[in-house]
Amino acid sequence: MADLDPEDAKIVTLARSVRARTGAAEGAAVRDTDGRTYAAATVALPSLKLTALQAAVAAAVSSGAEGLEAAAVVTAADQVDGDSTAAVRDLTTTGPIFRVDASGTVVDTA
Repeated sequence: MADLDPEDAKIVTLARSVRARTGAAEGAAVRDTDGRTYAAATVALPSLKLTALQAAVAAAVSSGAEGLEAAAVVTAADQVDGDSTAAVRDLTTTGPIFRVDASGTVVDTA
């Protein structure tokens, strides 16, 4: 995380923390245009399924966020899920989406 801006490193840390705390498949965090952060884990209920990034975006929107500056998702997947990317892109067309491995290394940025 040494190459990341401190605010981006913060959302990576939040995403890692929520994943570790819940034992979920993924953890994610987003930062809105006011600098507030929101973190969430994968939701896998019989009646509701959300990726961690979708859940983090939903938390931001339900708290009044109108835009996002950046997003991070900790995942073992080879790429960020298309629905997750779409949720972020609903609120920002240019903000980075960091795909991070369990150790906290940014694997790629969309």
